[in-house]
Amino acid sequence: MRGVRRLAVLAGAAALLAVVPGNAHAAEPKFSETTAIGTHNAYEKAKYTYFAQALDSGASLLELDVYVDSLTHRWRVSHSNPLGNDNNCEAAKTPGELYGKSRNQDLGSCLDNIAAWNQLHPDHPPIVFKVEMKMGFNDRAGLGPDEFDTLVARKLGNSVYKPADLLGGTHSSLDAAARANAWPTRDSMRGKFLFELIPGTVEQSNPFDSYWTDEEYGDHLRDLYAAGRIGEARAFPAVLGAGNGDPRTSRYDASIRPWFVFFDGDAATYVNNGYDTSFYSANHYILIATGADGVSPAISSTNPTDAEVAARLSLLAGKHASLITSDWAAKPASVLGSVIARG
Repeated sequence: MRGVRRLAVLAGAAALLAVVPGNAHAAEPKFSETTAIGTHNAYEKAKYTYFAQALDSGASLLELDVYVDSLTHRWRVSHSNPLGNDNNCEAAKTPGELYGKSRNQDLGSCLDNIAAWNQLHPDHPPIVFKVEMKMGFNDRAGLGPDEFDTLVARKLGNSVYKPADLLGGTHSSLDAAARANAWPTRDSMRGKFLFELIPGTVEQSNPFDSYWTDEEYGDHLRDLYAAGRIGEARAFPAVLGAGNGDPRTSRYDASIRPWFVFFDGDAATYVNNGYDTSFYSANHYILIATGADGVSPAISSTNPTDAEVAARLSLLAGKHASLITSDWAAKPASVLGSVIARG
């Protein structure tokens, strides 16, 4: 089943976005000007039998949990097993091999599945892969930011929208590019994937690790740019955790703050606490609101009605979210593929 996406503006629950003559902004919004839906932990077999089906789902964001296995120098994909793979990614490298090969593969195979699926759907709308680095990177073991970039580049090539693409050879940082709204239109991003990196739960609870994924990749971007090699980067680090105001100022050294334009936090924390989230859309940052079902009044985290999803998408678009996520894998592509105007 192929993914289907709609470009819509919700009025109440859902109303189609009219293409207004002479108004290119309304007819062709930029990536930063829309709100879409993502699936939490889309690699889990209970959600989709095969990862290709997650790609078929229409969702605009799919999450992968990754462990660095320093003993075998492998990138494992699993929720809780750092030494093994437990996922719906297949040993499939070509379109004809999808939907039937053995599962429980490593990150490289997940990327192979994505590349094979991309051959079948070269005109798909942009899809964000939210990668939670459960234990962080281990650069000393050869599993650092540069090796991550190399793996993604080797597997997916030019189908990845990179930090250098946002800079466009014009801007001196991702922050400067975002503030200038240098994001391309959604239509021009067809066939593209974006990678968002967040620190993992194991990493955050490790008292011996204070150098998390976000800071490490932020340093990586800063250093690549200084060396004239920013084109090698394949991901956007995200500021993790809902906060009021600009959370970068208290969390990062001034030298890397301008390399964060993705923000990722709990939807209920943003909304129920009355945080002013206009900061994100005013600066054209990408705001990912997780646990969308938990915003008051809570709805089902697995299978709400279509109308409830539409209303929640409308509410969080009005709160300036770019992407909202939940465990709504059971919903059809006509729902998960909804894309509306950001508030």
